[in-house]
Amino acid sequence: MERDSASDILGQADAFAELRLLHLADSALPIGALAHSFGLESLTSCEMLTTRDLPDFLGTYLEEAGMMEAVFCRAAFHLSAAAASEDDFAARWLELNNQLSARKPARESRAASASLGANFLQVALNLADLPRARVALSVSKRSASMVHHSTAFGLACGLLRFAEDRLALVYLHQSVASLVSSCQRLLPLGQSEAARILWNLKPAIIDAANRSATCALDDACCFMPLLDWGAMEHPALSTRLFIS
Repeated sequence: MERDSASDILGQADAFAELRLLHLADSALPIGALAHSFGLESLTSCEMLTTRDLPDFLGTYLEEAGMMEAVFCRAAFHLSAAAASEDDFAARWLELNNQLSARKPARESRAASASLGANFLQVALNLADLPRARVALSVSKRSASMVHHSTAFGLACGLLRFAEDRLALVYLHQSVASLVSSCQRLLPLGQSEAARILWNLKPAIIDAANRSATCALDDACCFMPLLDWGAMEHPALSTRLFIS
């Protein structure tokens, strides 16, 4: 009986953590994700991205940008417990986000990522008592430094003590799901086809998450010039559905 009771307690704790993780990755979380296409609107506007191209494009996105973001997500996860003092944590947090900013050549993509990141940390603070998340948000505001979505997600999940590999998978899944949602508003893409595309991307999500676990931070990079160009061109569109 004692063994069964211990198993039940452990199972409830795991289930509670899983539900919280899914909550933070939910598209309904009020961080403004629905307002950003990260350059996809420009690509669809000039017909460089069609419904037929979407599965291959998103697969490449996961291989390049997704993997890089997952590396930084993991780095922030480790930072949540690695820094010994508040000053050390603040300095390393700023450096981590500045490194990611330097890897985002398009101003629009940087700004979109930073908007989601700051909003995400604020929502996380509204949901749970996370002192280091409060420090991260505060020091970033004082330094006029960006808080990127992937680092904010990793930090909050580390502070909440979620499993590292699970958070990498969930972060990548919600990122690509958000892009699919954007394409549903930009392309003739129905719900059934959108669900099928996201379903078939599961192996690519797993591969990107696995590769991010063995990639050093200095080696993390992304080469998607077409997407960067799309983000840079976005402000020049005559009509826009999205901010980025």
